[in-house]
Amino acid sequence: MPLMYMLSLKQAAGMGFDEKESLESITAWLVSFLQMKSQRLYRHSLQVTNYSVSIAAKLGLPKSEIELIKYASLLHDIGKVTLSGTLLAKAPYLNRTEKAAYRRHAEAGGNMLENIPCCHDIIPYIVHHHERWDGSGYPKHLRGANIPFGARIIAVADYYDAIINPSADFWAKTKQQAVRELFSASGLLFDPEIIKAFIDTLGK
Repeated sequence: MPLMYMLSLKQAAGMGFDEKESLESITAWLVSFLQMKSQRLYRHSLQVTNYSVSIAAKLGLPKSEIELIKYASLLHDIGKVTLSGTLLAKAPYLNRTEKAAYRRHAEAGGNMLENIPCCHDIIPYIVHHHERWDGSGYPKHLRGANIPFGARIIAVADYYDAIINPSADFWAKTKQQAVRELFSASGLLFDPEIIKAFIDTLGK
């Protein structure tokens, strides 16, 4: 059952989210739907969260910001629950129309959370986690420092996990190969400061 429909059912039943709902409880509830949609998506979200939190800690970000990045990482792909299982299974072998639909998941995730007060601070991180340092990303083609910092962190973690644990097994690369790709993408696709911090955490 699509998550948007589940949300509407919950609200229609008088169980709508309010200011007292915690980000932790809402995230746990939404992640359970992500897990039902796809075990692979669920595992990916956990891995991206581990990497993102490690980067944020390495950069010395405040605890409150690390918390926001943790929850945003867990939900960075929540918009994919709106996609059909067929489309998810076919990725990345998508035609132009399918690719356009697939790319809408980032904004769809933000739309899901816009009426949940405790989630407002993490929406920009979710919506913009596919933006790229050189402006070649989506959905808004943001460039450089215009990309929310949390989204820049999640972008690196997401990219790395996609290299290490791709949807197609024969695409999988070693840690050393993945690190070389990160180096190559530094200053082009990703914030160089974040790439350095992440590679430093991987070295430990």
